[in-house]
Formats: sequence, structure tokens, C-alpha cells
Amino acid sequence: MFAARAVRTVPALGNRAASSIALKYSNAIYGAALAKSPATLTKVQAELASVSSTIKADAAVATFIGNPTLSAKDRTAGLNSLYSSLDTKKQPLSELTKNLLAVLSENGRLGETQGVIEGFNELVAQYQGELTVTVTSASPLPKDIQTRLETSLKQSQTAQKAKSVKVVNKVNPSVLGGFVVDFGDKTIDLSVQSRVTKLNAVLQQSV
Repeated sequence: MFAARAVRTVPALGNRAASSIALKYSNAIYGAALAKSPATLTKVQAELASVSSTIKADAAVATFIGNPTLSAKDRTAGLNSLYSSLDTKKQPLSELTKNLLAVLSENGRLGETQGVIEGFNELVAQYQGELTVTVTSASPLPKDIQTRLETSLKQSQTAQKAKSVKVVNKVNPSVLGGFVVDFGDKTIDLSVQSRVTKLNAVLQQSV
């Protein structure tokens, strides 16, 4: 049973935050899965997708994952309940996926689960020759603007080296306006928030 204590759920991390905090876990599960076989990598990716979907769809699971105050006993019970909900007769949950969640729990990092999965998916995409371009904006981009962005991005040297290019639009109201483009290890910050931050820095230096 998932513990039902009232608690503020830890929000999912953004692309760069996931890289700085959760990437070591992403790298660990990616390396362990690939070391076994490409088929294992595919299986773990499917399992983590199910974990991610469950967190998004089930409020009780989301609360459990985002509650850093649970005792070790409650965390173990919660994880066992999650494993049971994801297990099927034909495809039981792999030990790799269970071990990942167990380590996150032991280290008090269950709240980073979505960020870890996001980082893992980026690593798999790189392995498969796919370039994922994340465009973060204050509100969903209009279709015509997203199409123009996709066309421009796909003409870049980085994109042309990839087998395929996937453009994802994420919404983050804190950017205020404009957008931030993340691809590979590069970030292009064209957000209003970035301009405001730079302006504030200039004003502080002028005082």
C-alpha cells in the first residue's frame, strides 16, 4: 500500500536539472542494461516508460514518489506495491529496474525518478543515433512556429549527423516568453527570463 501522508510532491526536473542531479543514475542503469544486451536495454526502457506513465496517471504513486519523509519500511512497502502493479505474467519487472528504484529509495532520491528516466531516454536516443531537441517555452508553441523551428533545427550540422531528429516542446512558465533550445550538450537561451536576468545583472553593476 502507498503511504497516504499529505506532502508537497516534488516536481519533475527540467532537462538541464536532470543532467546535473540525476544523470549518474541514468548512466548507471543505461550502462548496466546495455552491458547485458541491446534487448535488455529495450526492455528496461519500456519498463521505465511504464513507471513514468504510472507516476503521471496515479496520484497515490506520485505522492509516494515525491514524499521524502517516508520511513524505510514505508518506502519498501510502496515500491513493492509499485512492482506488483507493473508486473505481468508474461513480462515480470526486471531486476535492473527494481534495483534502480531501490537505490533511489535508499539514497533519498525517489523524487528524482522522472529526471533519471528522462536522462536514460536521452542516452538511449544517442545510442540509437537519434537527436532529441527540447524546446522549452512559457506556453505551447503554435503549430506554425514549431514547424519552422523544426525545419531550421534539422538543417543544423549537429542534426544532420544524426539518423533522426525528434523535437519536443516543453512548457515552463518561468521562461516568461521566447524559448530555450537544448540539444546534445548545447543550450540556446532565447527566453525573456534570460534577458531579464542579464538586465538585472547590468543594473546591479551600475549601482
